[in-house]
Amino acid sequence: MPLWIPITVFAALCQNIRTTMQQKIRGVLSVDGANFVRYLYGAPLALAALAFLVFGTGRQVPTLSLAFIGLVTIAGVAQIVATSLMIHSFALRNYAVGTVYSKTETVFVALFATFIAHEPLHLLAWMGILVCLGGVAILSVRGSFANVRTVLADLMHKGALYGILAGATFAIAAGTIREASKLLPDGDFMVRGITVLACMNTIQVVLMAAYLSRRDRPQLGKVWVNWRSSIWVGIFSVLGSAGWALAMTLENAALVRAVGQIELVFTFIASHVVLKERPSAGEWLGSLLVIAGVVLILIGR
Repeated sequence: MPLWIPITVFAALCQNIRTTMQQKIRGVLSVDGANFVRYLYGAPLALAALAFLVFGTGRQVPTLSLAFIGLVTIAGVAQIVATSLMIHSFALRNYAVGTVYSKTETVFVALFATFIAHEPLHLLAWMGILVCLGGVAILSVRGSFANVRTVLADLMHKGALYGILAGATFAIAAGTIREASKLLPDGDFMVRGITVLACMNTIQVVLMAAYLSRRDRPQLGKVWVNWRSSIWVGIFSVLGSAGWALAMTLENAALVRAVGQIELVFTFIASHVVLKERPSAGEWLGSLLVIAGVVLILIGR
């Protein structure tokens, strides 16, 4: 099995946990405050991981070019904007609607890879992406086909539009992360992926801190006061982001993000095993569609 696959599954699991925790702290933090948390606590961990690779294993930090810094900055800004759009989507409609439409990211990443990065996908991979998206839509509404129709029919609702914009902007972030890693001239995939993450998170902390200082200074204090709950968002965020960065260093970003849709299956399993909820036929179908889509993607890669 290619190494990027288990790394992607791990990243998806961490992202699922982080998103759930980020929703919980929305009760005490604003949209931008909840967004800032993931970078504030994530950046030091990413820098520590890079320091360990350099001083603990003898690796060297790859040479950073202006083009690399530019791409990483674009990726960092795109991720900030996309996360804010997604959280806005949750607030305007509900978690399911925001999730369904933000997951259009996989289609946008595939378009980015094909027409901008010149990494076209096989027809089977495209089919797998669409099958995954269908499974995600069903799982996001807890298997209710009536709700799927309602969500998809209300395309012009502001929450849906925010979700689609979030998906498109997440795609820009994923595509530029992949392109930035390709610009690093030396080092193995581990040091290149962590270098991308450490640079991106550091830029994000500086930009978000400057923005909040000017627009919503009280949030900075609230982030520190609520550090016990916030720090876990940062930890799982950096673990997930490290997984995405490493996987995208190894493989086409479109394939990585598409396989990452498995995160919704983790939610389904948790509700069944941990919460002892009885899954519906629709949830079983949604999970099978996501898994089938991932299989098609792997066959068609």
